[in-house]
Amino acid sequence: MTDPAAAHGTTRFLLVLDVDSTFITAEQIDLLAAHAGSGEQVAEITARAMAGELDFAASLTERVGTLAGVAVGVLDQVRAQIELSPGAADLVAGAHARHWPVALVSGGFHEIVDPIAAEQRITRVRANRLAVADGVLTGGLDGPIVDRAAKAHWLRTFAAEEGVPLARTVAIGDGANDLDMLAAAGLGVAYYAKPVVAAQADVAIDSGGLEQVLALLGA
Repeated sequence: MTDPAAAHGTTRFLLVLDVDSTFITAEQIDLLAAHAGSGEQVAEITARAMAGELDFAASLTERVGTLAGVAVGVLDQVRAQIELSPGAADLVAGAHARHWPVALVSGGFHEIVDPIAAEQRITRVRANRLAVADGVLTGGLDGPIVDRAAKAHWLRTFAAEEGVPLARTVAIGDGANDLDMLAAAGLGVAYYAKPVVAAQADVAIDSGGLEQVLALLGA
């Protein structure tokens, strides 16, 4: 099969983005916790986890536990609060125009991320799933947690499925949960990142928007 990017005379890249505080401006779990009355407690844990001070999976389990009893309708309210980061839509549009695949890998939740991805015509999404019973969140998760190892796994998997060599993969993230995929990618981009992440990334963006990644790739 002919590579559509090659037909357009461009080198093909795979872009894999973290979601919370990268593709979107907020942390999903913090927004949900605000509706559960545990916002301040959860935001503190989130900040520590993203700085690499806490194990992500354990901290996520603790944070999600505070959501027990929250009505599923709150998910719609939180989705309505979500805003894309500056330049996010431009980056995706630029990638689509060049026939570059784009994926989202999130320590957040499919219930919130999937509609956002669909609006941007992004079909590759991996995130956590919230457990629901009788119309309320149980405070648990369904399935394995998307942690830093999982994010790197999915980057490699998507690259293999798309036929893109790892050297032409780009990972973009801001927190400690993104470190493994940034290390695995051909180009690891820290976006308004925690110090531990900025120090280990190939490139750090701390002003302007995500559209700058296109320029980094010569687009």
